[in-house]
Amino acid sequence: MERTTLEPASHEKPAPGSPDHPARIRPDGRLETEKERLDRNLEELFAGLRVALPGVQVLFAFLLVLPFQQQFPEVTPFQEKVYFATLLCTAAASIMLIAPSARHRVQFRQNDKAYVVFTANRLAIAGLGFLALAMLGAILLVSDFLFGTATAACSTAALGAALGWAWFASPLGRRLRRR
Repeated sequence: MERTTLEPASHEKPAPGSPDHPARIRPDGRLETEKERLDRNLEELFAGLRVALPGVQVLFAFLLVLPFQQQFPEVTPFQEKVYFATLLCTAAASIMLIAPSARHRVQFRQNDKAYVVFTANRLAIAGLGFLALAMLGAILLVSDFLFGTATAACSTAALGAALGWAWFASPLGRRLRRR
């Protein structure tokens, strides 16, 4: 093959798949370098956060305006505690789910993407945990206020089981079965 540049042959990049190429075929069949894998992982993580964040923002907005409604003074002491715990869980979910973007910005061009991806994933999982608690708290609060203790307990337990299975137990079970 004829070269069209004046660079010596030693500066040519090795072909993908050759022993000298930095990309390796991964267990999932992808041919990518470690840097390419980290870039892809970060993009996938941010795509997931773009789905979760609007839900957190809507829930947070609802909780922030709730005390200013006319019927809010009618809540029981239990409902006040549930409201406050739900508000705190929503704030924590916001913090954890926004943290990966902030961390990425602070560490930008520091050649530390492995740290960013690893910690951002853990922050996102923690954020989803807080979001799950906040959603259950909102269901508990509204259903207790409107329908009473029995309906609140049943609906919160049923949704908690569904949420726990769909978000955590099912994917973790698959991970354990694949090992």
